[in-house]
Amino acid sequence: MQDPNEPIKPGSVIGIIGGGQLGRMTAVAAAELGYRVHVFTPEENSPTAQVCEHATVAAYDDQDAIEAFGQNVDVVTFEFENVPAETVRHLSQLAPVRPSWECLAVSQDRVKEKTFCNDLGIETAPWKEVTNPMELSVAMAEIGTPAVLKTTRMGYDGKGQVRIHADTDPNQAWEQLGGGPAILEGFINFELEISVITARRPNGTMASFDVVENRHKDGVLDITIAPADIPQDLADRACAIGQKMADALDLVGLLAVELFVTHDDKGNAHLLVNEMAPRPHNSGHWTQDGCKTSQFEQFVRAVTGVALGTPQRHCDTVMKNLLDADALLWEQQLSDPDNKLHLYGKSEPRTGRKMGHINRLYTKGSQPKC
Repeated sequence: MQDPNEPIKPGSVIGIIGGGQLGRMTAVAAAELGYRVHVFTPEENSPTAQVCEHATVAAYDDQDAIEAFGQNVDVVTFEFENVPAETVRHLSQLAPVRPSWECLAVSQDRVKEKTFCNDLGIETAPWKEVTNPMELSVAMAEIGTPAVLKTTRMGYDGKGQVRIHADTDPNQAWEQLGGGPAILEGFINFELEISVITARRPNGTMASFDVVENRHKDGVLDITIAPADIPQDLADRACAIGQKMADALDLVGLLAVELFVTHDDKGNAHLLVNEMAPRPHNSGHWTQDGCKTSQFEQFVRAVTGVALGTPQRHCDTVMKNLLDADALLWEQQLSDPDNKLHLYGKSEPRTGRKMGHINRLYTKGSQPKC
């Protein structure tokens, strides 16, 4: 197996688990650096498979397919969290897995994730694990309402969540969620959501992109504004949190951390970690056109162990997600020469489905058009 301190040379094969748009954009960045990509996905004609050299189409628990995949790649990574940690653990016996399966196991379980943060002294919203309606009732009394009931696993883009109010029937809420395990999380009246993405090499070298502001619509990220309009000391604190978490995980790759900005009665700013993702992140798409090194190139550099690129921002940027049928308006979007259009190769628009995004570059003080 590859020496962890030895960079993986261009021409080697990067195995990506998951065939979505994050894998697609990572594969394009890898090709520009001279790497070949082999994707493992259960999806036929996936966005990633369209742009890479090899594709294995099989279920994530297909042991024969996993074994063959692991023997034909030089390093393994993943582009989303909803992959069985046991599959990734098995792959780690065949090739270096970056980030590790242990990082994946923490990030795909909200109880583990929040416990990890709290053990590091990092604030989160108040929360409590619940496994049945009776425990939910007790948690509602302890945490208070409003609150949000969330599945422990498999939730994303607002899915797997139920709003809890003072008059909510715990039994009905539990049934609406589909059963446990779950957590009840106190509702945070935050001023804005920000995120920071940190890259970390096997030798511990780290680099963080500028902190950005995220605005959501119907539970899905709508736009990201880079940089966030926050004091520099607050941005520095957010970067420090991301780097502390990456170090504690011994992460190799990218770590995206979403945080809420709140203020107490004395006007002191607080940062509460909402979620983390050990992979490229939607809120980092702006880096494709706004930075000298995109998050996808940085991801490839980190998992292959080569020197990181500069994350320096060369232009302020607004990223807007294109959902559903928005991507069908590509001709209209391209008619604006200031739009930098990125489409994901998905053939079927569906409600809430991310089909692409637009980046717009602007100078500070000018009005973004996104």
